[in-house]
Amino acid sequence: MTKHPSQAVRRPSGARAWLLAMRPKTLPVAAAPVLVGVALTCERGVAVDWLAAALCLVFALVMQIDANFVNDYFDFVNGTDRADRLGPPRACAQGWIRPRAMAVGIGVATALACAVGLPLVAWRGWGLVALGAALVALCFLYTTSLSRRGLGDVLVVACFGVAPVCGTFYVQTGALPWPVWLMGVACGLASDALLVVNNYRDRHTDAAVGKRTLVVALGRRGAELLYLGLGFAAVGLCMVWLPLGRPLAALLPAAYLVLHARTWMRMVRIGYGAELNALLGQSSLGAIVFALLLAVGLVA
Repeated sequence: MTKHPSQAVRRPSGARAWLLAMRPKTLPVAAAPVLVGVALTCERGVAVDWLAAALCLVFALVMQIDANFVNDYFDFVNGTDRADRLGPPRACAQGWIRPRAMAVGIGVATALACAVGLPLVAWRGWGLVALGAALVALCFLYTTSLSRRGLGDVLVVACFGVAPVCGTFYVQTGALPWPVWLMGVACGLASDALLVVNNYRDRHTDAAVGKRTLVVALGRRGAELLYLGLGFAAVGLCMVWLPLGRPLAALLPAAYLVLHARTWMRMVRIGYGAELNALLGQSSLGAIVFALLLAVGLVA
């Protein structure tokens, strides 16, 4: 079977292969919720401990890299990354990195995440170890099990919204008031748009290998409505700041809907094919813009 043109990529050098496997374009999406957690700390009038904030940021970035390695490895060994895959090329599937080497990379990234996260115990106690262990476990369960059962979107909201926002805020303040939880969900919803585009593009190949993502379950039109709804739901949650006396935090994130709606219109127009890969970057940018606007509104 002939590979799709999107996969016809010259073999990179060893170091560049690992860099590509890290999927650097996804890393700002992992960092953005940490910024929101810091902004929420400032909104409370608490002085930010920048060392703790830096550790939270590095932990989020390393966990994203770990999740990308796990996804690359297990999608290859499970046969999900087939020759007709439309998405960007993956390191194991392309033969850039051998599966055994990728397994070692997963171990190194996991150990590094633990090493970065462990010092945070000095700020808020051993309960953070349980949170870190849960995130590491979910990192593996996402690709190996949960994403195949339509739960990937729930995991994205939890791990790339609620956990980094609430975790960062808790390390700084030792508290978790309800608006912080809502902002974690809001960031997670904006981030989930990236997964929806990814699964929308792969819906036919996912169905062929028995991977029942939420997009597969909803079908094309349902997935398109889901994508659009994620943005409006994220912005809607920010409206809780109106009665709390933070109108900018409530209203500024709405500007993100311009970018989100434009991406959605392109998604509907394209429908299927490798052209959807361009929307991955646009969805990532949307999640970052949402977080930045929310952060600015909180500290202004």
